[in-house]
Amino acid sequence: MGSMSHHSGMPLRRAGWRARFGVTGVVAVLLLISYCSRGSFNPNTKHRQFVALSVPEEIALGRQAAPEMIRQYGGLHPDGRAQDRVDRVGLLLVDAGHFDTSYPFEFHLLADSRTINAFALPGGQVFITAGLYARLETEGQLAGVLGHEIGHVIERHGSEHLAKQQLTQGLINLIGTATYDPSRPETAIGGRIAEAVGGLINLKYGRDDELESDRWAVELTSAAGYDPRAMIDVMRLFESIGSGAGQPEILSTHPNPANRAQRLTSMIRERFPDGVPSTLKP
Repeated sequence: MGSMSHHSGMPLRRAGWRARFGVTGVVAVLLLISYCSRGSFNPNTKHRQFVALSVPEEIALGRQAAPEMIRQYGGLHPDGRAQDRVDRVGLLLVDAGHFDTSYPFEFHLLADSRTINAFALPGGQVFITAGLYARLETEGQLAGVLGHEIGHVIERHGSEHLAKQQLTQGLINLIGTATYDPSRPETAIGGRIAEAVGGLINLKYGRDDELESDRWAVELTSAAGYDPRAMIDVMRLFESIGSGAGQPEILSTHPNPANRAQRLTSMIRERFPDGVPSTLKP
C-alpha cells in the first residue's frame, strides 16, 4: 500500500509544480506589462524611459523625504555663508542649463563633517555633506559635484531606479515562491540566487546613471562659466581619500574614480575639441 501511495503522489506533485510555474509565468508577464506601461518621454534626454513616479510625485516624494535625510546627517550646517555659496552655485548651474523641467531645486549643506558624500532625491532636493564640502578646493569643484547631482534629478534616475527595483523585487518574490518546496529546504536557494542577480542588474544601472550624470556635470559647469576639468580634480580627491583607511560613503555607490576621470577627459574633449577656453573659472 505504501508503494502505491508513493507512486500515485508523483504525478500530483508534478501537476502541482506545473500549475505553480504556469501561474508564475502569467504573473511575471503582468509585472513586465505593468513596468512597460510606465513609459514616459524625458524632454531633457530625448529618450523614453520607464519610471515609477510622475514629476509631481517625484517633487512630493523629495520634499517629504528631505527632512529625514537632513536628520540622518546631523541637521543642516550652521554656517550660513557656506550654505549661501552652495545655493548660489547650485542655482547658477540650474539657470545655465535651461532644462525643460518644473523641478524646484533646493540645495542643502549637511552638518555631517565625517561623511564624504553628495546625493540627490527625486524632485530636485540636492545634498552635500560638510565632510565633502570642506575638501573641495575651488568653486569649480563644488559646481562639478552639484552639477552631477542635478544630472541625476533631470535624468529622473531615482524614479527610473525605483521602477526597476519594483519589477526586480516582484520577479524575485515570484521565483522564490515558485522554486521553494517546503519538503526540500535546499530549494530556497533559488530565491537567493535570483536576489543576487537582481542586485547586480540594479548595480549596473546605477553605475551607468553615474556616468550619465558626469556628462551633465561637464555640460552644466561649462555653461555656467566653470572649467569642467575641476571634476577631474574631484575624482583625484576621491581616489586619494579612498586609498586611506576608510572608504568614503560616496565611493560605495559610484564607479572607480580613475575610470570616471578617463571618461570625463573624453567628455570634455568632445565638448571642447579645440581645448577648454581660458576664460572659464577653475
